[in-house]
Amino acid sequence: MSLPETSIKDAQQELIDTFAFLPDWQEKYQYIIELGQQLAPMDEAAKTDDILVRGCQSRVWMRPRLEAGRLRFDANSDAIIVSGLIAMLKMVYDNRPPREVLETPPDFIAEIGLSRHLSQSRANGLMSMLQRLREAAVQYGTAV
Repeated sequence: MSLPETSIKDAQQELIDTFAFLPDWQEKYQYIIELGQQLAPMDEAAKTDDILVRGCQSRVWMRPRLEAGRLRFDANSDAIIVSGLIAMLKMVYDNRPPREVLETPPDFIAEIGLSRHLSQSRANGLMSMLQRLREAAVQYGTAV
């Protein structure tokens, strides 16, 4: 298992910089779609109702776990844009110490403009995914 070479804040800034480079929201959505297409698939047998994220318009399965003191998670969706959002969350939060996840607010979402350009239901789903990660960080942070 390789550890992230950057902090959460650095990973957030990298996404902010990438989105700032893209000239319009059509290209930004295309980038999100491309990220979603690169997301590792989740085993169909693992997509159970107990790991469904509530509050998402699309079906989102997320399974956080603690590995070697770090928050790891597998996630997938039946919607390509949401898969891209999951890929972004993995870039920022996967393989991090739970404390770092809890101490770093998701400022990149507003800075990128996602909160203004996602539909209300997609924005709610993104917040639900973030909440699931924060809950796991609280749970696993007390176990370390």
